[in-house]
Amino acid sequence: MSSKLHVLTGITTTGTPHLGNYVGAIRPAIEASHRHDVQPFYFLADYHALIKCQDPERVRQSTLEIAATWLALGLDTANAVFYRQSDVPEIAELAWILNCVTAKGLMNRAHAYKAAVQANLDSGEADPDKGVTMGLFNYPVLMAADILLFNAHQVPVGRDQVQHIEMARDIAGRFNHIYGEHFVIPEVTLSEDTATLLGLDGRKMSKSYDNTIPLFMAEKPFRKIINKIKTNSLEPGVPKDPDTCTLFSIYKAFATPEETAAIRARYTEGIGWGEMKGVLFDYLNEHLKVARERYDALLEAPEKIEEILMEGAAKARAYSAPFMKEIRASIGIRPLG
Repeated sequence: MSSKLHVLTGITTTGTPHLGNYVGAIRPAIEASHRHDVQPFYFLADYHALIKCQDPERVRQSTLEIAATWLALGLDTANAVFYRQSDVPEIAELAWILNCVTAKGLMNRAHAYKAAVQANLDSGEADPDKGVTMGLFNYPVLMAADILLFNAHQVPVGRDQVQHIEMARDIAGRFNHIYGEHFVIPEVTLSEDTATLLGLDGRKMSKSYDNTIPLFMAEKPFRKIINKIKTNSLEPGVPKDPDTCTLFSIYKAFATPEETAAIRARYTEGIGWGEMKGVLFDYLNEHLKVARERYDALLEAPEKIEEILMEGAAKARAYSAPFMKEIRASIGIRPLG
């Protein structure tokens, strides 16, 4: 194992990446992939996707789009280990082993499971577990396996994922107590400084609100969707408040401080909404142009993405296979003679 600090990030393969994903998670992670003082691990969590999505083509297409997005935006695959979860069989094996030391009571407290049970109770269902699969129930154990197999020291997450890292810590501690010190106890790294973008309707940009702006669109539909962003009814020439404006919040997330200050001044002067939408489209279109061209080229050559993922899996397994051999031996699964 590398003596560098191991930092691990999982990328769920459902849906098409949007501007909010880029600003909130993808951009800081890609910047971190170029750091040579740490060993970054980035994986496409296609096993996790099966919990929510049972459409095989959607899982495959999303894996393709998300891998292409990260590569097009400049992920450093020479430095980072970039792999597909399902290409590292030791993850699923470790998940089973961890299941055998994980208390059911711990899983009962998982937020996603409790929310599913509460939804059933609220709707008057006789069975509180209706619709709950073992995938949903055991999700935190698979996530623990993702983290512990690579002895991740730090796992950058949003606040909604903190419980899963705490559970991974509990599970690692339990295993170490029974079988000896094998796993690093991971630390939560809260991604509090990442920006939260507003969507078309002024709420947080989210697939669940159906208000997202896809990251890579052709120019014509991209301009069309920017024009759909909700604004108030203030006329051109009337001073406007940039800090309550979705257009400004998106612009600010991409622009330099100097560019942002210049646009802020134009709000004071009463820039019209049509003009501001044009400014935002031109800026984003130019900002994403090169990455969009790379993305389109990668989608046309999925075999190139597959090759990169296979190289990443080989790098990942250089860590996971020997470590799994050690784990097996520790639990008594080893040669008899």
